[in-house]
Formats: sequence, structure tokens, C-alpha cells
Amino acid sequence: MSEKRLSEFLEKIRSDLDRTVNFWVTHSHDTVHGGFFNCIDEDGKIYDETKHVWLQARQVWMYARLYKEMKRFQKPEILEAAIKGAEFLQKFTRNPETYRCYFALTKEGKPVKIQRTIFSECFYLMAMSELGIVSGKQSYKKEALTMMDKIVHWVMEDDTEIGRQSLDGAPPHSSLAVPMMMLCIISQIETMDNSLSNKYSKATDWAVAEVFKHVKRDGTAVLENVGLNGSELTGSSGRLMTPGHSIEAGWFLLDLAIRKNRTELAETAIQTFMINPYNYGWDKQYGGLYYFLDVDGWSPAQLEWDLKLWWPHNEAMISFLMAYKHTKNVKYLDIFAQIFDYSYSHFVDNEQGEWYGYLDREGKVKIRSKGGVWKGCFHVPRALMMCEQMLEAMTK
Repeated sequence: MSEKRLSEFLEKIRSDLDRTVNFWVTHSHDTVHGGFFNCIDEDGKIYDETKHVWLQARQVWMYARLYKEMKRFQKPEILEAAIKGAEFLQKFTRNPETYRCYFALTKEGKPVKIQRTIFSECFYLMAMSELGIVSGKQSYKKEALTMMDKIVHWVMEDDTEIGRQSLDGAPPHSSLAVPMMMLCIISQIETMDNSLSNKYSKATDWAVAEVFKHVKRDGTAVLENVGLNGSELTGSSGRLMTPGHSIEAGWFLLDLAIRKNRTELAETAIQTFMINPYNYGWDKQYGGLYYFLDVDGWSPAQLEWDLKLWWPHNEAMISFLMAYKHTKNVKYLDIFAQIFDYSYSHFVDNEQGEWYGYLDREGKVKIRSKGGVWKGCFHVPRALMMCEQMLEAMTK
């Protein structure tokens, strides 16, 4: 039945992408100081002028990728906005001596906060790399490669430069987000210059191995945090599962498997990182994916554990449509259809554009804003763009 809906999926997703991009183009651009406002209410009004670097960089990447790959977005104003956003990033975000990037800035670009993680730097790299592809400017590409080498050093060799303090009561551990992000930025760098795949092959192998350390309980669970040797950690942190993260890791791995022709990796990506997390993450009473779960069935420590967030559903749409396109197995399209139907009856604002980000367990809108500290012009348009491209290929 779901195979008969491919044209319906394509039509709705294409219209949704148009509304979503229009929302950000209309409401987020700071024409005075540069960059983008990301704290935006449902009707487009700015409720906080703080600029969060993850979202600044993601929006530059998103505009550049749309301009490069989607004909109807090949407009001068899209590319110009990406370039101006990159200029804001280069001027205010990165410490020229350490290459560390801030997490939050004032609207004028003054630093507000920095994190002891690599994620601001990763999104900065993605922005520079994609804009380098689109603009052809070597300066952007060089900036991306310099940052890439810094990140590889911090992740694989020495993380002291990012300010982490070692405490006796906090044993070193592996967070799923780090090797996932490595897979993402390596793919981005290879998109910019495929000849670099050999240079970063060791980092690719490391990232895959680190991701697989998080697979536990005979492959039935993907844990968010494990020991450096892959052992399970005690306490709530060690029992934490994030279904959306696991499913997102699934399509990162499947994309790698397709590009590198690794059949066994593709099968594991689908079964272990997509199907299993979907099975334990889907709320069978109200629908939608839980935010957090405890592998042993305890109440998660996170108070927001049963909220339904936008981005896990975005990642699940990409994952299961990619799995269907790769395997032609209709059961993956059936799961995509279930996620699509839930999302388009709960998250999507057909009138004003974009998606609401936070629903309660029953699916009611809990926070009416369309943008905030963590939500910007990225997960929704990326998912819609990728799904539109896959659906176009399949319907042709």
C-alpha cells in the first residue's frame, strides 16, 4: 500500500520544503550585524537575539547545499545569505590561535559561551566546506581542511585543548555523538574532495569501530555512553538510549556502506541502528519516537524523556527511505509511511511554515517556537531535501 503513496510523499515533502525555506529566509536574516537569528516564534517574531553557533553554521551549510543541489533554490539571494553567514562565522566565531569555536554570541558577535566539545567546530567545518564547493573559493576549502585536522587531533590524539578536565569520579567514556559526528564530517570532506578519502581512512575506520562499541545486549540496544573499551557503564548514564541518535547513526553508516560498497555494513546499519531502535523507541500507545529510554526499563533520568522531538522523526524519515531505496524492501517504506503520517499530523505547520519542535507524549504542541537554542534551519530542511531527492529518483 505504501508504494502507491510515493507521489503523495513527494508532493507533500516538496511543498513543505518550500514553506520551510521561506520561513527562514523571511524571518531569520540579520541584515544589520550579519548571521542569522535562530530564536524565532511560530509566527516568525524574534524572541531572543542570541546567536548560537551550531545553528549559524548549519544554516550556512543548508543554504549552500540547497543552492548546489536543488534547481529551484539556485537564487542569488540564497547564495548571498550563505556567504554573509560564513563571513559572520569567520569574523566572530573562531579563535584564530586555537581554532576553538564559541557556542553562543551576541547579535553583534561578542562571545557569550564556549563548550568543551567539538560540535561548534564540526558545524563550522561543514559550513566552510559546502560553501567552498558552491563558490569555488579555495579559502573556504582551506579553512575546512585546517579545522578537520584540528578535530581529528582532538578526537583521536589529545583532547586537552578543548578544555576537558579529568576527574577521579568520572571515568573516561565514549559518547555516541562523537564518532557519529566524525562520520558526518568525513563524508562532507570527501564530498568536497574525494581524493581525501585515503587521508582520512584511518579516522573513518576509527569512527565506525567507536560507533559499534555502543551496540549491546546481543545487538538489541544501542547505548549512548559506554566505557572506552566498550564496556557498559553503571548508573543512568550507562543505561541511556536515544532512539533518534541511533537511527541517525544508521543512515550515516548506510550512506558510508553504499559509497564504499560494504554490503555487510549496510545490513548492520539497517537492522541494528534503524530497525531495533525504531522498535523500542516507537510509542505504541500514542505514536511517535521517545526522546530518551532506559535500557533496563527504569524511568530515565532526563525529565523530558517522553517528549516527541522533531529531529528524531526527521532522521527516521531519511533513514527508512534510504533503506527502502537501497534494498527495495517495502517494510522499510511502511515504517517511513508511519513516521511520515505521524509527523505530518503533529509537527508540521502548513500555514506559517516549518515544524514545531517539541510535543508532549500525546502529541500536543508543548513549545510553540520554531527555532531556539537547538533548533534552527537544519534538521527539517535537510530531511525534506534528502527525502525529496530520493523520492524523485524512485518515482522516475
